[in-house]
Amino acid sequence: MMPLKAILFNRTLNTGTVKPVYIILQCAVAMCFIGHGAFGIITKPIWCNYFAVVGIGEVMAYKLMPVVGTIDILMGISILVYPTRAITLWLVIWGLITASMRPLSGEPIAEMIERAGNYGAPLALLLLCGFEPSVKSLFSKMKQPVSVSIDRLKMVQLALRIAAFLLLTGHGWLNLLHKKGLIAQYNALGFRQAENVALVNGVVEIVAALFILLRPNRRLLLVFFIWKVATELLYPQYAAFEWIERGGSYGVLLALWFICAPHAKPVHGAQKTVIISG
Repeated sequence: MMPLKAILFNRTLNTGTVKPVYIILQCAVAMCFIGHGAFGIITKPIWCNYFAVVGIGEVMAYKLMPVVGTIDILMGISILVYPTRAITLWLVIWGLITASMRPLSGEPIAEMIERAGNYGAPLALLLLCGFEPSVKSLFSKMKQPVSVSIDRLKMVQLALRIAAFLLLTGHGWLNLLHKKGLIAQYNALGFRQAENVALVNGVVEIVAALFILLRPNRRLLLVFFIWKVATELLYPQYAAFEWIERGGSYGVLLALWFICAPHAKPVHGAQKTVIISG
């Protein structure tokens, strides 16, 4: 009889905890890129600045915008219909590229940081589902995992915490910089001293971001999830598309809220890996 050499027990989280996080991130990534793509179809003028970073003139930029927008929308839809690791990985890279175009075109670096949901949400989804460097793994359908190891969940949580920290810090920073769009929102809401409102909001968001990074609190996460969902509706033009594009921000905060839930406890037990020497 061959001797038993080792038995390893794994701690995992069951599907009841993983499922909502997977669905939230899947929808968040889709919203982000469908909303972003819509601005390409609309041919948003400010996009000309971003094309100019890579030497593309205004005339060509307006021709390329609908093409880029259509690709973004198709990518977003694919995450809902047939998600693959290859597309998800590309959306992490593309989210970083498009966000970095803002400071490269002369906008504050806070604009890039504030869009952390655009690249943080697909990264968290990729980490949740696991990644293997093979062609089959890259292009086969990415399915909701039945269970997730505690180590993997910790990576997902860390990615979400960093993304939440960045997006709230970035938005708070823009408030402190008195971004024209934010000041216009506060004026439209009837605040007489919009600059003071921006100052208070900026400080509150940055402090909350630090708390979420260091020790995420579910009540705080829920408050800022509702805050982001509500305030992103205040954009005066293309409000619906702006709100949809910020799906990554909502998804990061809500997914982190679920991961930090009391019921998200490890399940000890059943899985065993047996190594036998012959």
